[in-house]
Amino acid sequence: MLLKNIFTESGFDSEAEFIPLMNQDEEDHLLKDDIPDQLCILTVRNMVLYSGIVFPIIAGKSGSIQLLQDAYGLDKTVGVLTQKNAGKEKLREKDLYSIGTVAKILKLLKMPDGNTTVILQGKKRFKVNRFIQNDPYFKAEIIALEEKKPSCKDKEYLALVESIKEVAIKIIQENPNIPSEASIAIRNIESPSFLINFVAANMNLATKDKQKLLEYDDLKKRAMETLRFLNLEHQQIKLKNDIQSRVKSDMDQQQREYFLHQQIKAIQEELGDISYEKEIDEMRVKAARKKWPQEAKKQFERELIKMQRTNPQMPEYTVQRNYLEFMIDLPWSKYSKDSFDLEYAQKILDRDHYGLEKIKERIIEYLAVLKLRGDMRSPILCFYGPPGVGKTSLGKSIAIAMKRKYVRISLGGLHDESEIRGHRKTYIGAMPGRLLQSIRKAGTSNPVFVIDEIDKMGIGTNGDPSSAMLEVLDPEQNTSFYDNFLEIGYDLSKVLFIATANSLSHIQHALIDRMEILEMNGYTIEEKTKIVKKHIFPKQLKENGLRRSDLILGTEQIEKVIESYTRESGVRSLEKHIAKIVRYTAKHIAMKQKYIKRISLEKIENILGIPHDPDRYEGNRVPGVVTGLAWTHFGGDILYIESSLSRGKGILSITGNLGDIMKESANIALHYIKAHYQEFNINPSMFEEQNIHLHVPEGSVPKDGPSAGVTMLTSMVSIYTKRRIKPYLAMTGEITLRGKVLPVGGIKEKILAAKRANIKEIILPKENKKDIEEIRMDHLKGLTFDYVINMNDVVHLSLL
Repeated sequence: MLLKNIFTESGFDSEAEFIPLMNQDEEDHLLKDDIPDQLCILTVRNMVLYSGIVFPIIAGKSGSIQLLQDAYGLDKTVGVLTQKNAGKEKLREKDLYSIGTVAKILKLLKMPDGNTTVILQGKKRFKVNRFIQNDPYFKAEIIALEEKKPSCKDKEYLALVESIKEVAIKIIQENPNIPSEASIAIRNIESPSFLINFVAANMNLATKDKQKLLEYDDLKKRAMETLRFLNLEHQQIKLKNDIQSRVKSDMDQQQREYFLHQQIKAIQEELGDISYEKEIDEMRVKAARKKWPQEAKKQFERELIKMQRTNPQMPEYTVQRNYLEFMIDLPWSKYSKDSFDLEYAQKILDRDHYGLEKIKERIIEYLAVLKLRGDMRSPILCFYGPPGVGKTSLGKSIAIAMKRKYVRISLGGLHDESEIRGHRKTYIGAMPGRLLQSIRKAGTSNPVFVIDEIDKMGIGTNGDPSSAMLEVLDPEQNTSFYDNFLEIGYDLSKVLFIATANSLSHIQHALIDRMEILEMNGYTIEEKTKIVKKHIFPKQLKENGLRRSDLILGTEQIEKVIESYTRESGVRSLEKHIAKIVRYTAKHIAMKQKYIKRISLEKIENILGIPHDPDRYEGNRVPGVVTGLAWTHFGGDILYIESSLSRGKGILSITGNLGDIMKESANIALHYIKAHYQEFNINPSMFEEQNIHLHVPEGSVPKDGPSAGVTMLTSMVSIYTKRRIKPYLAMTGEITLRGKVLPVGGIKEKILAAKRANIKEIILPKENKKDIEEIRMDHLKGLTFDYVINMNDVVHLSLL
């Protein structure tokens, strides 16, 4: 407002008592009073004192109260200086403006609250020459400043004064917050200089601008600047009144409801209910501290305004609040600093995982490329292999090595696209996708993100989540990943994605194309033994509260557990059995019972139960029985394929819970034998007079895949020719109607299964020779390999 109604707030009885209306003679007499060379300096904040103006000031500091008492006892004169920063408490000389006003103390009043109120009247401007005292209050040598006053005949000056008076009266009349009596005071002011100072002191103006007006020596220039500020204030009041008039006339039902809701909020605050306004203010403060992308900042401001206009009792308000809180919690442009110490990374990988040399080498190469390029546009790594071989824990080790945050989600059984892309905000209970939720939990926009079980996503009625993953894992697209809940793009390009899968057959080709597949095979008995000693056994001792000296588990005992109680490529089941042995010891220690620290083989059987028979080679003493090698999700295994003949019409019967592909392989094998009976020395009449039955034992276990083709054909040739199979021989490979042997997968797992079964000789497709060359030599010890191109070679090598 233009004029402050201070006289009513300060307890004065009338306006005249607060604002003595001075004529020119009284003003000249006031200015001619002697000004001492040294003055006590009273510091004030948020106000500027001008010559002739009377102003009440409340003094609360002990130094200020002492200053006023000392000055009141002497000549009742002080110097008033304004603080540059109103919030500062402990002042130094540089914190004060150098130009102020000499003031006369009119009254000094002791208030009931312990403060002192002083009534001051400005006399003359001064400038600080130097400060001579800082404690308990400032004291300074001063230089009195003269003002350049225009003559009474200066028409421009007189016109300025009249304009100031007219605009001030207009502001008083148009502003309902200013009492109408103030216009009477303005009209009764005779002295031009007092009018200028009075209006300047009471304008709604920043303190620094008032100080600038005070520092003008030329009174005409001060008048011109005062008029300029008055006109600005007058325009603002007119605009405000105009807007209020239009808004009032255009108020509709929705606006009235909003106004009523604001009143409800105020009532709720008084009753101690939730303050929605406080909630919005807190969000605004948090948002101001964030480093936002420009698009996200604009979106947040738009949605915050929408929330303010929403009735808090409506369900949409909760959705809007969740959305804004989610936006604030997301780590926009917040990245952890990467560590590319490759030697340290190698140590971490070796510490956490035994073996997997080629996988570790590829990870180090991957980190080296990231270090040189400085971006994440390398292919997405996908660890592919049976359960329990360390796929997920490799991702955690990479996060530790790079000193990044680690997050993991499992996509097993996920069949709703909204789990990836989020739900639209229009639905009650809408949520962001699991990707952005995990990013929020990580607190950075560049974590190591492990996507587990990427092969186990399903297709439901609500979209295809595997197709949604195409955008996530494509470096060309994920710079602006669109989440339906967030409604704007989010940059995932700095995230280090790592996927894991047990099988590639269920992953769509477009998704496989975006990833680099790193196959992780199973462990040998020797590797599992070292993993138990180095990782599993110490971990279980710690988790069950035992010390190293409490239990001794030798190599022979560990191998017993591996061979007799586990049939897996990984070590998950093995860890459960080791944990059972450790818990057995923990129970004895807790119950203070005697026990033998070194576990024997017999004790293992007592703890773990009856061991299962390991997969051992069974002597094939009759024709038609052939040992095959198979790959399962749990690793390699051996299987026996049996054939028998009976009188009939040449019908083929297949049993053993076989899948369609294995049944097709059996039909291909029989038709190939019929077409090439002469090469195998088979009597063709047998195909018309005898039925052939092919069986794969363990009929309750589902079996499928093309790699049993050579085994089935060999079994049939063996039964037709009555020739037995070589002992300690196993085989694997796919066949065609031309008799060509095609390569198959899972070679390392099959080799490990053959070693467990005590197989000595293995027949493989020639194109799988490269897979054997990648296996460590100590894993191949005791095995010989025959590489074949067609089925004639298989029959020649396998039959006696």
